[in-house]
Amino acid sequence: MDNKINAQSLYIDAHLHVDHYETAEQRPLLEEAFREGVAAVVAVSMHLNSSRTVREWAMRMPERVMPAYGYHPEQPLPADEELEELFAWMRARDTAGERFAVGEVGLPYYMRTETESSGTAFDESGYMDLLEKFVRFAAETGRPIVLHAVYEDADKALDLLEMHRVTRAHFHWFKGAAATVERMIALGCVVSVTPDVLYEPEIRTLVRAYPLALLMTETDGPWPFEGPFAGRATKPGMVRDVANEIAAIKGIRPEEAAEALYRNAVRFYGL
Repeated sequence: MDNKINAQSLYIDAHLHVDHYETAEQRPLLEEAFREGVAAVVAVSMHLNSSRTVREWAMRMPERVMPAYGYHPEQPLPADEELEELFAWMRARDTAGERFAVGEVGLPYYMRTETESSGTAFDESGYMDLLEKFVRFAAETGRPIVLHAVYEDADKALDLLEMHRVTRAHFHWFKGAAATVERMIALGCVVSVTPDVLYEPEIRTLVRAYPLALLMTETDGPWPFEGPFAGRATKPGMVRDVANEIAAIKGIRPEEAAEALYRNAVRFYGL
């Protein structure tokens, strides 16, 4: 298929776990998305092996797949050897001049709160150290960073971003307090919105508060959604519904929202 972006493709899925789909589904998933108006996807990683798979897709579809390499925080910490190998691999990609972002990285909010709700203490220090390593890498290489950091964890992440002077930060599927939102806006952090904006009041409130110039669309596929998407497999094309709902919430034309959201992603990721 033609890997070039069509001028009419005004939608970008800024956060997709392409390697979480069945292997046989991955190419059809991407090709269908690109036929139906999705210009590109940002494919995030869970760990080293995931990063390698994502890179393969970026090599096959260089103008369509923007890869992001990292270690997802909602899992046990990696062994020292695995972490060293991951960073060495990422540095090799940087030295080679390859295009990529850092992600998905962050803090284990859901794992931590679930553990604490059962009455068990959770030591977050190792995750904080790991996140700082990724933030430092992003600062040193000038790469954008994709963050899994919600509620109070977002403020911890923002502290690290400020400390290391990282300016290209993307908080995916963010939820948090109004004060945190104001802080993110002041720092120019971008936020991507999922299909749950069609039915989740908390996300709709966030969209009202956040500047259109700092918003993007995502699916976090294959994560399933509720409301009008209940029972449907999550596909990148759902970002069209997200863009249309953002337009309705902002009181602007769908075409205006689509173009702005597209340009935001292109600018942030250098697509």
